Amino acid sequence: MAEGTWRELSKVAVLGAEYNSPERQPHPKCLKETRVNFLKFIYGLLDKREKSQLIWLHGTAGVGKSAVAFTVAEKMKGLMMAETTKIETRLAGTFFFSRNNTERSTAGRFFVTLAHQLVINFPSVQNDVSRAIRENPAVLNSSKSLRDQMMALFCRPLRHLKYSLRECPPPVFVVDALDECEPNAVADLISLLGEALRDPELPVFHILLTSRLEEHIGEAMRSEEMPTLVYEIPVNTSGEGVAGAISLDGEDIILRGWRTELADVSSWHLQ
Repeated sequence: MAEGTWRELSKVAVLGAEYNSPERQPHPKCLKETRVNFLKFIYGLLDKREKSQLIWLHGTAGVGKSAVAFTVAEKMKGLMMAETTKIETRLAGTFFFSRNNTERSTAGRFFVTLAHQLVINFPSVQNDVSRAIRENPAVLNSSKSLRDQMMALFCRPLRHLKYSLRECPPPVFVVDALDECEPNAVADLISLLGEALRDPELPVFHILLTSRLEEHIGEAMRSEEMPTLVYEIPVNTSGEGVAGAISLDGEDIILRGWRTELADVSSWHLQ
């Protein structure tokens, strides 16, 4: 990647939004030997290669959503795509929102930040990102339309990976605390992510997204074009800890029979 375009991209990427950023220390994470089956269930969803999916984990404050997001991101970072590729990680990118940080409470630099991480994690997309910036330097501006940013800095590099990842497990993006993003941008962002997930020209990829269950987020997730893409996992701290997992397209309903699937569910610690 040309030094000039990399410098410009690095200037505007929100480094504090990365899952392991020093700005977020101490990092919340699942303690060893806790939530073992719950995490195993999520990893199983992330391994599915049939279609791209958004796995939406939602619950009230304090149930451990960010800990799960960090733990999953850390796990994906440590997994190789395949021995036959030069790609050393399944983690494509992360964005951890925070209402206490101006740059992390808006969506204006969301796709710019993911593009920065894509270049690091998947070096073969460097030319695609560099070319997109050279063709339209304004695409890095946080006031640019989210759709323009997504097409140039997210879909374009991912499209380049479709052939090389055809025999690999899906790359994973982790987005945490969407409820801490400015509300007027949330519906647009969810709709755009849905558009990318449906794009047949992109490789199969998954997004793990966490949030509180707020009305504007729920409405966007259940809008007409989203149900076939969203796998909903409500989380609470009472009883079993996890209320259930529901595929909004109706393919998988695990709200009942949960105890049978995960016999030691009582050992989950959502804290």
